Amino acid sequence: MIKAVTVITDCYDANATGRQKARLSSLFTCPVNLVGVKNDLEASGNLIDVLDAVGEEETLILVNVAPRNGRSKRWKNGTPFGYFYFENTLTISTVDGYCLSLVKKLGLISKLKLLNIREVDTQFRSYQVIPSIAERLVRNKRSVFCEVQTVNKLANPTNTIWWVDNFGNCKTTLFKDDIEVVDGKINTKVGSFEFFPRLKDIPDGKTAVVVGSSGIKEKRFLEIVVQGGNAAKQVGLSVGVEI
Repeated sequence: MIKAVTVITDCYDANATGRQKARLSSLFTCPVNLVGVKNDLEASGNLIDVLDAVGEEETLILVNVAPRNGRSKRWKNGTPFGYFYFENTLTISTVDGYCLSLVKKLGLISKLKLLNIREVDTQFRSYQVIPSIAERLVRNKRSVFCEVQTVNKLANPTNTIWWVDNFGNCKTTLFKDDIEVVDGKINTKVGSFEFFPRLKDIPDGKTAVVVGSSGIKEKRFLEIVVQGGNAAKQVGLSVGVEI
C-alpha cells in the first residue's frame, strides 16, 4: 500500500496545487505532498532528496517540469514521460533536460521505461493522464505501454548550483569525491573556499564549502555557505550558476 505521494512540479500556484492534490487524493488514500520548483535543475535535486526521505517505504513520486517553449517545441505533445523503481518507490517523471540527471549520476537506475503517450488527446498530461497511469502501476503491479531506454540517453548534470535554501545556502551537484581539497581549500569558478565536513565547525561570517544534508544515503551534496550569513547574496550565486 502506498504510504505517500509526492509531486515535484513547476505548476505550484494555489489553483494548480489544489487540483493536483485533489486528484491524487481521490486515487490514493494517503498523504499528498507537493514541492514547487522553477526548473528541471531544481527538480533533479529535489527528486534525490525525496527518494532519500521516503527510505524503503512504498511511495509514489511524480515529477513534472514540461515547458512548451524553446527546445521543448521539438516534441509533438511536450516532453516524454518515463518511469522507474528505486527500492520500493515508483517515480514517473518528465525525461527531458536535467530532471533525471542526478538519478543517472548516482547510478540509482540502469534503464528507464518510456511511456508511449505522445498521441494522447490532451495537452494536460501530468494532470489528466499521468495520475491514472500511476494508479494502474500501483494497483496492478505491472508494466504499462512503454519502450525501454538506457540511462545513457539521459542528460549528465553540470557542476552547478541546483537549489538555494531560505538561509541562502547553495546546494551543488557535487559530492566530496568530485572535488580536490588542496591545503584545506576548494577552488571553484566563483572563488576559493575552505572546506569543512561539518557546518558547526565553520567560523562565524566565513564563506566555506561543507557537506550538506541533501543527497541519498552516504552520498551528500556539497553546499556553499556563509556561517550566519547568506551565501547566495554575499557571493552572488543562484540556481544554474556553474561552479
